Amino acid sequence: MSAGDTAWVLVSAALVLFMTPGLALFYGGMVRSKGVLAVMMLSFVCMGLITVLWVVYGFSLSFGRDVGAGLIGGIGRFGLRNMTHPLAGFHGLHVSPMAVMIFQMMFAIITAALISGGTVDRIKFVGFVVFIALWFTLVYVPLAHWVFSPGGWLAQRGVLDFAGGTVVEINSGFSTLAIVLVLGRRRGWPRETMPPHSVPLTLLGAGILWFGWFGFNAGSALAANGVAVSAMVNTQLAAATGLLAWLVFELFRERVPTTLGAASGAVAGMVAITPCAGYIGPMPALAVGAAAGFACALAVRLKFRLHYDDSLDVLGVHGVGGVVGMVLLGLFAARSVNPTGTNGLFSGGGFHLLGEQALATVVAVAFCFGVTYLIAQLVDRTIGLRISAEDEASGIDLAQHAESAYSLTSTGGAGR
Repeated sequence: MSAGDTAWVLVSAALVLFMTPGLALFYGGMVRSKGVLAVMMLSFVCMGLITVLWVVYGFSLSFGRDVGAGLIGGIGRFGLRNMTHPLAGFHGLHVSPMAVMIFQMMFAIITAALISGGTVDRIKFVGFVVFIALWFTLVYVPLAHWVFSPGGWLAQRGVLDFAGGTVVEINSGFSTLAIVLVLGRRRGWPRETMPPHSVPLTLLGAGILWFGWFGFNAGSALAANGVAVSAMVNTQLAAATGLLAWLVFELFRERVPTTLGAASGAVAGMVAITPCAGYIGPMPALAVGAAAGFACALAVRLKFRLHYDDSLDVLGVHGVGGVVGMVLLGLFAARSVNPTGTNGLFSGGGFHLLGEQALATVVAVAFCFGVTYLIAQLVDRTIGLRISAEDEASGIDLAQHAESAYSLTSTGGAGR
């Protein structure tokens, strides 16, 4: 093992975990005050639930030796057995399988937490927990094996996805679309305005996400090397142009740049650079972030025309941003940046990589949406997914958790 590489991967794992509380703040500020705790709770429960499932079987099925035509890994690492043995297909790796395990665990956690953003104000807590357990098993784990594991069928075809454009971003976006179509709209939406109750809270969350994203992308090099440096630089560049592009879009369309738009634009830029981070140069990274800022700003407004209630725009930012990043990677990828990659169209590689990226994008969209929709229907028809109309009117915090974020007793303490 390399001490430097190991230290960097472990620090990156901590940074990615820190993104989930950041996401809780980002989401919490965007909802009404009567739903703050409920949406934060969904992020935090994912930190516990996914950790256990990942250790018991998720890591083995995702990164274990392939047992079925690139579709799924084996059971040899169930319960973290045989973790002193090298990971199959990971050549030149200078960190232990246990370090890869804990780093990838954090990816699974935040992907699950992202889905909660589309369901705010109306999803049962127990229903969400059961749904996420099934979704993790039937959607996240197979897709992670297909793309992230060297034995996965998409990886074998040469698909590039540095840090999760498919596994994290497209997955969370289109899985969210599936569950919100089953859940239905919030009562009163879009007729009733439902403004964020605390934009400063959202900005704080966005800042934490920005900070943690350096571990998310640069840590995916699994080494403290030049590729990690390139990924970190590209992450900053894409976040910056994503933020600026979103503000320009608001200026021209609505005449007013908003702080919420700035936060959303930065996140959109980082979403799009996620699959590209370790494979493209700095100038393409600027273009990827700008393209995502414009595309995602437009996408979040289309939900009002299409009448689906993705409350906090998981599809518009993460789903669309992931698609933008995966496709543009087919144009901008350069082996001069990362010799393990492939040249894209603009680097003289022809249309081959672009075709593979498009294939992976279509497969991820169809698989994640289709299977998630079936899971949501199953949970809804058995234990139920949605709270009652009365509970939705009184507030999901009180109904599901018997707590209120801002209630104070006469003595000044937090009350129930």
